[in-house]
Amino acid sequence: MAQKKHIFGYHPVLSALSIMPKDVQTVYLQIKQPDKRALEIVDLAQKNKVLVKYLSRKEIDALVPFTNHQGVVAEVIYPGDYTEDYLKVILEKHGAKTFLLVLDGVQDPHNLGACLRTANAAGVHAVIIPKDKACGLTPTVYKVASGAAGITPVIQVTNLSRTIELLKKNNVWVYGLAEDAAESIHQIELKPPLALVFGAEGTGLRRLTKESCDLMIKIPMQGIVSSLNVSVAVGVCLFEVIRQTSF
Repeated sequence: MAQKKHIFGYHPVLSALSIMPKDVQTVYLQIKQPDKRALEIVDLAQKNKVLVKYLSRKEIDALVPFTNHQGVVAEVIYPGDYTEDYLKVILEKHGAKTFLLVLDGVQDPHNLGACLRTANAAGVHAVIIPKDKACGLTPTVYKVASGAAGITPVIQVTNLSRTIELLKKNNVWVYGLAEDAAESIHQIELKPPLALVFGAEGTGLRRLTKESCDLMIKIPMQGIVSSLNVSVAVGVCLFEVIRQTSF
């Protein structure tokens, strides 16, 4: 079932109006002297016949409390929660070209949003996250993702290990990232059908998730830093897949 959500900030609202204008129901702008970015949003909304309403700062704050909304909010219709059943649809549709990102317990909404944005840029077909002990699709996630959360499906599953087994049964190679892995991302073939699995900030992959993967791999590090922020690691690895599949 489709859901109405509020996104906020100039760039996310502009992205939504550009990428998915039919799903933007209303744009709310704070009453003030319009600046260039606000005028751009109004112009794009009017071109797409999206209703624009002007509210006070207090009214905007009430829509998206405790956020840096920049005086702009949009009410957007997003698809309802994707389930494991939709993952089967993706596997059938993309077959040998299936490219997936799995996030095992990412807690920070900024990290999740950045991962979604990178996944969309890399052409990932879906992002899989657990329902429990992980960040969900919060307004901050939508803001950081800059529209990607409405385009790239985010599938929330109850049992991540079981989902990985489903992928393997459908001939998808599942590689987990760990700093103590023996193989480097540059030493193995990273080509679809493929799912890359990343762990939570600080703790990494859970034991059962590790045991479910076909192989553990690592990003080779050259300095004294032993690991990268999860969203940075996702970017490095997803675009290594793109590099390898380009030849």
